Amino acid sequence: MIGTLVNAGAIVAGGCVGMVIHSKLPKKIVDIVFQGLGLITLTIGISMAIKTSNMILIVVSVVLGAIIGQAIDIDKYLRKFSDYLSNKKFGKTSPGTTTDNTFTEGFVTASILFCIGSMSILGAIEDGMGNPPNLLYTKSVIDLMSAIALASSFGICIIFSSIPVLIYQGGLTLFAAFIMRYMSDAMIADMTSVGGILLIGLGISILKIKEIKVINMLPSVVIVVFLSYLWT
Repeated sequence: MIGTLVNAGAIVAGGCVGMVIHSKLPKKIVDIVFQGLGLITLTIGISMAIKTSNMILIVVSVVLGAIIGQAIDIDKYLRKFSDYLSNKKFGKTSPGTTTDNTFTEGFVTASILFCIGSMSILGAIEDGMGNPPNLLYTKSVIDLMSAIALASSFGICIIFSSIPVLIYQGGLTLFAAFIMRYMSDAMIADMTSVGGILLIGLGISILKIKEIKVINMLPSVVIVVFLSYLWT
């Protein structure tokens, strides 16, 4: 769990720094940083998406995951949770206010960005296997920089995004200690590929090309592991 704790700490630290320099950064700088983050997210997503050797399996997993996620509407519940955190911090806000929307948008964006990715998945596996969490240490540096940029625009909600990281990566680490040792390289590649596709969707949303509810596609990450196991 040490890797996840360091990662969460880096996000909190980056969020604090971003809030301090918030008023000192011109909007043009913030905008160009976000565009850069969007392009980087797309690039990472594409590099991950091509890891698989069975694209049909990936297509089926994403479609089924999107249907299940939309039926449950995971995005709605995550937004309700972020609204709750927003109200606890800022006091009651009317739905649709700028503070409410900004907090929710920032929390959701940061949570997805910090949780979805090959480093998050493979790093948690590495940590769970008892190896030095070098991948999560590297991810911590990247997330620190990202948190500074995000917090300079969205504010304190970026600090709260460390909570999903603790739950998600911590859960994966514990899961890896018992289950992940039985996963083949092909299964890990398929799971990474699905994560890459979700990152591409996030990059598109960050660049404001099209809003994509990536959260509702998260079940596909679980489904692809199951289907990959049956396939092999």
